[in-house]
Amino acid sequence: MTPRARRALFTVILFFSVCAIVGSMLQRRVGAQSSEDESQLRDSLKSFTNVYAIVEQNYAEPIQGDKADAAIYDGAIPGMLRVLDPHSNFYDPKAYAKMREDQHGRYFGVGMTIQQAFGGGKVYVVFPMEGGPAFKAGIHPGDVIAAIDSKSAEGMTSDVVAKTLKGPKGTHVQVSMTREGQSKPMVFDLVRDEIPNPSVDLKYEIRPGVGYIHLKQFQETTAQEVIEAIDGFGDLHGLVFDLRDNPGGLLSQAVEVCDHLLAKGQNIVSQRGRAYPDQNYTAVHGNDGKTFPIVVLVSRGTASAAEIVSGALQDHDRALIVGQTTFGKGLVQTVYNLSENTGLALTTYHYYTPSGRLIQRNYTGVSLYDYYYNHAGASAPDSTNREVKFTDSGRTVYGGGGITPDEKIEPPKANHFQELLLSKDVFFLFAPVYLSNRTVDKSFQVDESVMNDFKQYLNSKNIPFTQGDLDGVADWVKESIKSGIFTIQFGESQGLRTRADWDPMIQKALTYLPEAQALEDNAHKVLTQKAQARNEGAQGVPLSQ
Repeated sequence: MTPRARRALFTVILFFSVCAIVGSMLQRRVGAQSSEDESQLRDSLKSFTNVYAIVEQNYAEPIQGDKADAAIYDGAIPGMLRVLDPHSNFYDPKAYAKMREDQHGRYFGVGMTIQQAFGGGKVYVVFPMEGGPAFKAGIHPGDVIAAIDSKSAEGMTSDVVAKTLKGPKGTHVQVSMTREGQSKPMVFDLVRDEIPNPSVDLKYEIRPGVGYIHLKQFQETTAQEVIEAIDGFGDLHGLVFDLRDNPGGLLSQAVEVCDHLLAKGQNIVSQRGRAYPDQNYTAVHGNDGKTFPIVVLVSRGTASAAEIVSGALQDHDRALIVGQTTFGKGLVQTVYNLSENTGLALTTYHYYTPSGRLIQRNYTGVSLYDYYYNHAGASAPDSTNREVKFTDSGRTVYGGGGITPDEKIEPPKANHFQELLLSKDVFFLFAPVYLSNRTVDKSFQVDESVMNDFKQYLNSKNIPFTQGDLDGVADWVKESIKSGIFTIQFGESQGLRTRADWDPMIQKALTYLPEAQALEDNAHKVLTQKAQARNEGAQGVPLSQ
């Protein structure tokens, strides 16, 4: 068999593998299929085979290589899955490898986040990961990758650069960098190592006795990271748990995080589907009575596993939820491993919060683009048309459209001048220029001298501004300059901390800790009453007394 025929055969087999899984799921959902249904399915698959054969044999150009892959990977399979729901998804080999890497939270390489300049230009280092080979070698944010193993990086995409830098642990790679203030490229000999990619990218005591944790996703190490962060604070009097723009991830990790914060035996989440038995998850270990007020900060980008955590803590009155109404993803996908390192994420369950809320947004008749992007500017769903549920203490909560916060906090809107500076990556590019001939310590503040340097930089790049533009957003400009400089001088976590110390939404969330304390006190009272009622019932005492 020729390579071309072999590849065509594989793509057809792959398509039928996906069809078999989807068909099996649908058959379980609707019960045993009739012979007429099975005949229709066979006819449909035969029609696809005939169409593919005609296209493969008669199309004006040979259907091979990338085009053959695209016919299946980007055409037939995604088209079939989109009819089902917005979250069932097919992963080609590249996407599947990336998904598995994200779930594991580690990979082998040099430890750099990189980004290509707009328009396909130079590839910049956004930041080296703290503790990794690139960080230890002294690579800085803003450095430009000029060559890899003596091969010019000119014309390379960021994907190609990233793939080239990864490799087996212990192997060497030589990277040449250009840097502001340096007359010739700097050469770094890096030894590849295991690179952790923690889901908790910032944790610190934001106020005396008050912890702050930012969680960017749910992966295999998430629960351990969150538990270690909480325990590391010592005697906590409050916690701001930042789940903004957290897209979710592994359900098991969401359950473990809740287990550490809720009381033993409390329900966390339930899964209901037709293909498999329903599953209920409860707190197995519990918090051993160690409680403190929690404010959970959410946004429109908070989804899936992050909504499971938010919903469970809200339903049990364990945390005050503040921010924006969340995304509304209440569908659970099971990932099926297919041949040739491909994968199928198929929706197999709906999940429900402890009060019985389905968080999933309506997607009937909505395009995939509108579902993911156009809802962001919309107002929260009308509560009059949503299912009404109640928390443990009787507070009203709503299902069917994400988690509605107990207290709404909207992010500050950027004006035209701010959008201009961000579109030009001004702060990212100014920081290495400022540090090209100086260093700073942690007492550094953006004063008038620094602002004069910044204005000179804007002029050098022909970026229009007025003093009024700068004065109107002075705090934001100074914070952005400082965080960029601190990221280079001290590492990513210090840059993130600088932003968090200024962030208006975080500062507002802190003001709700007393309200969260009152909620926690009431939750404790409700738990005590329920325990007392169970004891009285067990002893035969009439519960009406």
